[in-house]
Amino acid sequence: MRVSPDKVNKLAHAIADTLASIDEVDFAEDRDTIRKEARNYLQVLLADEMRIDAAARAKISSQRKIIMEGTQEWNILYRKYYNDEVKRLGI
Repeated sequence: MRVSPDKVNKLAHAIADTLASIDEVDFAEDRDTIRKEARNYLQVLLADEMRIDAAARAKISSQRKIIMEGTQEWNILYRKYYNDEVKRLGI
């Protein structure tokens, strides 16, 4: 899934604000540092997701038989290859 940098920033702000609103949470750093770390982590997760998606699509494309995206067979294979890649990466 492609997410714009603005949306990643908005999510990071929401994470930092939500954490700040929880009474049991105390920040060891300032809120801006927490937001930046949340943004960095989100960017890593999104990059991983893009690599997993690309690997699953490549496996489907490498099939001898042409499988059209959107078909039930494609969806089943995509989920299988996607999950296989997630397990392989240990995510």
